Amino acid sequence: MDVMPLLLLVAGSAAIAGAARRTPVPAPLLLVAAGLLVSYVPGVPDYTLDPDVVLPLLLPPLLYTSASDSSYLDLRAQLRPVALLSVGYVLFATFVVGWAVYRIVPGIPLPAALVLGAVVAPPDAVAATAVARRVGLPSRITTILQGESLLNDATAITAYKVALAAAVGEGATWMGGVGEFLLAAVGGVGVGLVLMAPIHWMRTHLREPLLQNTLSLLIPFVAYGVAEQLHASGVLAVVVVALHLGHRAWEVDFATRLQEEAVWKMVAFVLESAVFALIGLQLPVVLKGLGAYQGAEAAWYAVAVFLVVVVTRFVWVYPAAFLPRLASSRIREREANPTWRGAMVTSWAGMRGVVSLAIAFSIPQTVHGGAPFPQRNMVLFLTFTTVIGTLVVQGLTLPPLIRLLKFPGRDAQAETLAEANAQAQASRVAEQRLDELLSDERNALPPPLADRLRMVLERRRNAVWERLGAVNPVTGETVDDTYRRLSRDMISAERDVFVRLRDHRYIDDEMLRTLLRRLDLEEAAAYREAA
Repeated sequence: MDVMPLLLLVAGSAAIAGAARRTPVPAPLLLVAAGLLVSYVPGVPDYTLDPDVVLPLLLPPLLYTSASDSSYLDLRAQLRPVALLSVGYVLFATFVVGWAVYRIVPGIPLPAALVLGAVVAPPDAVAATAVARRVGLPSRITTILQGESLLNDATAITAYKVALAAAVGEGATWMGGVGEFLLAAVGGVGVGLVLMAPIHWMRTHLREPLLQNTLSLLIPFVAYGVAEQLHASGVLAVVVVALHLGHRAWEVDFATRLQEEAVWKMVAFVLESAVFALIGLQLPVVLKGLGAYQGAEAAWYAVAVFLVVVVTRFVWVYPAAFLPRLASSRIREREANPTWRGAMVTSWAGMRGVVSLAIAFSIPQTVHGGAPFPQRNMVLFLTFTTVIGTLVVQGLTLPPLIRLLKFPGRDAQAETLAEANAQAQASRVAEQRLDELLSDERNALPPPLADRLRMVLERRRNAVWERLGAVNPVTGETVDDTYRRLSRDMISAERDVFVRLRDHRYIDDEMLRTLLRRLDLEEAAAYREAA
C-alpha cells in the first residue's frame, strides 16, 4: 500500500486550512477550490472518493465531535424546527428535486431521479456552522443549523436506500419505505440510548486518561457499527451517544477532559480539511464518465438542478418557520418569534458536502438483470456540481448576506456580567465548603497554605469582574490582560531555569518533563481564568 498519496492529502489540506485562517475566505471553500485546481496538476494521484471509507470511517468522528460540542438543552428547545428541517425538508427536497430532474434531464427514469434528489437533499454540517460562528449569527439560528446537519444525514440515507431499491428493480413500496425509515430512526435512537449509559459509566470509572481517550476515539465507530449491523441508523446512534456524553462531560476526570479536547480538535481539523479537499479532487473522476453529455448541455442541467435545490429550500423554510405559529397558540407561547431575516439565512445556508458525494459514489454500476444503472454518470455529475455550486455560491455570499441583514450582535458586557455572577455564586459555595473542611482536625493545614486556597478562590472570583474594568492608558490592556501576560512571563522564566538545570545534568529529562507539565497546567489555568 502506497501511503504517500494519503500523506500528501492530509499535509496539503491541513496547510491550506491553516492558511485560510489568515484570509476572509472560509476554509471549506478554499480547500474545495484548491482540490479543483490540484486535480489537473500532472502527477497528482487519483483520489477516488470511496463510500466504504467515508461513511463508516470519516462520518462517525465528524458527527461525534460536532454533536458532543453541541448543547443538548439548546437542541431540545429547538427540537421542532430542527425536526422540520432534518426530516421534513429532506423528504420534501428528495421528491421536489427528483421530480424536477425527471422533467429536466431527458431519458432519466423517475426512480433514478429520486435517487439524485435524496443524494443532494441533506445540507452539510461543517460549512454552514463554520460560517455562522465566524460571522456571529444569533445562537438560536446556529443551533437550528447545527441540529439539522446532525440529523438530516439519517433521513437522506434512508430515503436514498428506498429510492435506490426502486431504481434497481427490488420492487420497493411506499409502505416498505415508511417501515424502513421508522426502523432506521427508532433503531438508531434506540441503539444510542442503550449504549450511552454503559459508555458513560466506563468513562467515569476508568482512572487512566490514556485509556479514557482511547475509548473516546472508539465511541463513534462502535455506535455507528452496532446500529448499522442492526439495519438501524448509525448516524442517529452516534448523535444520541455524543449528545449524552457532551451533556455530562463534567463528570469525567479533568485530565481526561484536557487531553480529550486537544485530541478531538486535532482529529476534527484533519478530517474536515481532508474531506473538503477530497470534494474538489473528484472533478476528473466525475467528468470522465459523462459520455454523451458534454459542454453547454451538461452545464445547463447543472445550473438548472442547482437553482431547483436552492429554491426548494426557500419554499420549505418560510412556511415551516411561520405557519406552525399561526396554527398553534402553544407554539406561540413556548417559542420565540422567528423573523424573516432568520428564515432568509436558514434558507441560504444550504451548502452540500461530502456525504452527498459519498452516497452518490455508492450507487451500483448495474441494476438487477445486469443492465447499467440508468444515467449513473449524470447523477454523479449533477451531485458534484450541486455540491460545488452551493459551497461556492452560497458559502461565499452567506457572510456578506448576514452582515447586510444586520443581526443584533452578542452583548459582550451582559455575557461577562452573567459569567461574573455565576463565578461569584460558585466561589461563595466553595469558600463555605473550605471552611467546613478546615474545621475538621483531619484537614488541618498550616495558615499559609489555607490562605493560599482562599487566595485562589478570590483570584477566580475577581478575574471576570476585572474584565469589566478600565484599561491601562499606556498599554491598552485590562488588569486581567496584564495579569495574564505577567503570569506567562514568570512561567517562561521558570521554564528556562528548568531547561538550563537539565542541560547541566542537575536534573534528568524525566524530572524536566514532570516540572514542565506542572508549569503547562498552571499556564493553561491562568489563561482559562482570564479568557
